[in-house]
Amino acid sequence: MALLKSGWLWRQTAVLKRWKLNWCDLWIDGSLCFYKSDSRRDLELRVSLKMTCIDVRSGLECGGVNPPESSPRENLMVLHFRDGSTLNLCANSEDESLAWKLTMLDTRRNPVFQYDPYDDTYQAVPLNSYHTVYITPGAGPGTHQVVVQRDPFDGVVESVALGLLAGVAAGAAMRSFLWMPLFFC
Repeated sequence: MALLKSGWLWRQTAVLKRWKLNWCDLWIDGSLCFYKSDSRRDLELRVSLKMTCIDVRSGLECGGVNPPESSPRENLMVLHFRDGSTLNLCANSEDESLAWKLTMLDTRRNPVFQYDPYDDTYQAVPLNSYHTVYITPGAGPGTHQVVVQRDPFDGVVESVALGLLAGVAAGAAMRSFLWMPLFFC
C-alpha cells in the first residue's frame, strides 16, 4: 500500500484530554494510523478518513481547542467524524499543519481510478487496507499499472451544456420538418 504522508503529530487523548506525541502515517486508502514511535510496531489508533471523516479544520478554524503549551493555535487541526466525535491534532509548524490538512482532504475526497488498456476505460478501484496499489512510472519490463486521481465531477457541466444545445438543435429541426407538408398543399 502506498504511503502518502508521515511524521510526528501531537494527538489529544479522548479520555484525559492530554497531548501525546505520536508518529502518524497517512495511507492511500485513507487510513490515518498513530504509532508510539517511528518504528511502526505499536499501533495506538487507526482512523479511516474515507468512511468516517466529514471535515478537517486547521489553524484559527479550530474553535474551543487549546493547543499544547509549546505550540501556537495556528498549528492545530481538528478532524470531525460522522458520529459527532472529533480528533484534535497539533503539528510542529503552521506550514506542516496546512500540508497535513490538504493531504487529508485530498485523500478523503478523491477516488482512485485505474486505466484498463484492453477496454480503453478507467475503472474505479475500491481501496481499503486489503488492496495494494503499485505505481510504476516510465517504460521498462514487467507489468505497468497507471493509477490516476480524478475529480468525479470533472466534465459534468460541459456534458449538460452540450446536451441542452443538442436538444435545442433537434427541436428546431423537427419543428421545421413538421410544417413542411402544409407548405406544399
